[in-house]
Amino acid sequence: MATKPKQATAAAAKSSEVNGRKRINVALQGGGAHGAFSWGVLDKILEDGRLDIEGISGCSAGSMNAVVYAYGQLKGADGARQALHDFWKAVSDAGQRFAIKPTPIEKMMGLNIGKSMVDSSMRMMSKMMSPYQVNPKNANPLIDILSQQVDFDELRKSSTTKLFLSATNVRTGKVKVFDSHEVTAQAVMASACLPELFHAVEIDGEFYWDGGYMGNPVLYPLFYHTDSSDVVIIHVNPIERAAPPKTALEISNRLNEITFNSALMKELRAIGFVQKLMDEGWIKDEYKEKMKYVLMHSLRAENALSDLSAESKMESDWGFLTMLRDRGRTYATEWLNENYDDIGKRSTVDVKKAFL
Repeated sequence: MATKPKQATAAAAKSSEVNGRKRINVALQGGGAHGAFSWGVLDKILEDGRLDIEGISGCSAGSMNAVVYAYGQLKGADGARQALHDFWKAVSDAGQRFAIKPTPIEKMMGLNIGKSMVDSSMRMMSKMMSPYQVNPKNANPLIDILSQQVDFDELRKSSTTKLFLSATNVRTGKVKVFDSHEVTAQAVMASACLPELFHAVEIDGEFYWDGGYMGNPVLYPLFYHTDSSDVVIIHVNPIERAAPPKTALEISNRLNEITFNSALMKELRAIGFVQKLMDEGWIKDEYKEKMKYVLMHSLRAENALSDLSAESKMESDWGFLTMLRDRGRTYATEWLNENYDDIGKRSTVDVKKAFL
């Protein structure tokens, strides 16, 4: 992983530690099965033990990782690691009950013709028919898995980890952020509701789709509702691609990546602007103390996930998920080695150069 350019720290930046550990906030992107990469990053942070996560903003699969982590953390770092492992194993077990296995010959050739045909049919069907037609009973095994893995009543009573899960209000087009006291299995499903696959999720008379349309994930709750100035974004949607897409599937996948990164890019632009104001002394002294100088950090997925197809976001094979976990662990190890000393002191990513 390339070393990121360093930005000067403004005097307004705040560093906080808890029991000798540096306190950070984490922002988890959504991306289906690719969320197992973020599982690996979290697993390594927990194993390393030098960082304390104060708040997590999550979207879609990022929301699932967030609530599972937070619930497991009620039993400490080992509890969080075990909870994440158990959740992803349950996802794999449920998915494999419906998986189409390759024949022995196909396996030798690295093919799965049956699965490819079904995937193509499903993509075509999703463009012609709504989930209300294809899935009238709105079957979704993920909500059952979440309900089995997380005691949401207990989680809502806890203040160990501050949670902020984003969803898109279908009626207003605005982002809805469910905080720690509002988190339910339904809220997580709202954050992860792709409208091509699932019915809109109703909560208190409002209907919600995936939060990625308005923020993947949203960052502002971490600025206003936590003490830590450090925000670590764990990306699973590549921002850059080396070559232009040419097949219909590649084009669709790239459009999806751009769409689900757009809101995040806008927030990063705002962060860069505020950093510039504070760095160059454009803010009057009497107002500086009212503003938080946010220190930005980023684990980007370009190299880690660039070899994976769009279809792999729906993969549930345990070997595939643990491979992603291990990639996440590797990237987190490299990132910690390169950047740990800078946490609490300065940003380890130049927002303007990296994102704008």
